Amino acid sequence: MSTFSGASASQRPDQPDPTFWSGKRVVVTGGAGFLGSFVVERLAQLGAAEVFVPRSSAYDLRDLSAIHRLLADVRPDIVIHLAARVGGIGANRDHPAEFFYDNLMMGVPLLHESWKVGVEKFVTIGTVCSYPKFTPVPFQEEELWNGYPEETNAPYGLAKKMLLVQSQAYQQQYGFNAIFLLPVNLYGPRDNFDLETSHVIPALIRKCLEAKERGDDHIVVWGTGTPTREFLYVEDAAEGIVLAAERYTGGDPINLGSGMEISIGDLVHLIVRLTDFSGEIVFDSSKPDGQPRRSLNTDKAEQVFGFRAKTAFEEGLRRTIAWYDQIRSGVALSER
Repeated sequence: MSTFSGASASQRPDQPDPTFWSGKRVVVTGGAGFLGSFVVERLAQLGAAEVFVPRSSAYDLRDLSAIHRLLADVRPDIVIHLAARVGGIGANRDHPAEFFYDNLMMGVPLLHESWKVGVEKFVTIGTVCSYPKFTPVPFQEEELWNGYPEETNAPYGLAKKMLLVQSQAYQQQYGFNAIFLLPVNLYGPRDNFDLETSHVIPALIRKCLEAKERGDDHIVVWGTGTPTREFLYVEDAAEGIVLAAERYTGGDPINLGSGMEISIGDLVHLIVRLTDFSGEIVFDSSKPDGQPRRSLNTDKAEQVFGFRAKTAFEEGLRRTIAWYDQIRSGVALSER
């Protein structure tokens, strides 16, 4: 059952409460990554006493002894578990065993050991890839178990979904305050732009900018362009996670999204326009499309802990393109 702890009387329902975070010690696994870096910044703005980011070189979360050291070193009040092995369709297809094992073995022992040492709250970040391949659109949380995930990312999605089972089991048996969030595809500055492992938006931005720079007359896009996706700007996602960590104590999974849906074909044309690429778009239908449609019902996040995405999609894309173009220019200058 969903539970809302509520905001203070003086607090806006869509804004975190700094008085909640003052004095809190928070571990953010994956805090040096794309989404994690924005969560860490937001917690610092809210006055958290300590925000600790365990680096894999010092704390390999697949190693139980490293988890023991982490919890003993920090003694956190809250753990926000963002660390994951992630990637686009190609990376999921090429590394299914690693995506399953690494994500499961980072999460299960960390939650268990956090419960054992008395962590007050554990926030697990799941994935929209856990939903069945043919989930009715918009995806509602109640549909999560009504089918098997899309095959190319099923090992990743199922590993993450087991952390939901664990969260619910520990809440049921031990009363452990463990919650589970389901964000849709994210995008924004600091994303991964490596064409071998990136998701669709950074890959398209990079392809367009580099093709424009080289004077290419076309770009190649995987698939048919017909599947749809929903995207959430990374700063909005960070805000949703912080609000849920502060206010939500229920066992039900909660979607985090923007409530919009766009076809890959329309997305490509939009990015082509925003990057001023004038060449043609060639869809390679021999490559996989992935899940046919993907869009979330986001009513519960707003009702339960006051979250609603604020960043318009085109504005978020403009910021992302500008950030990556600046990074590329800086790299180019440093190599001269």
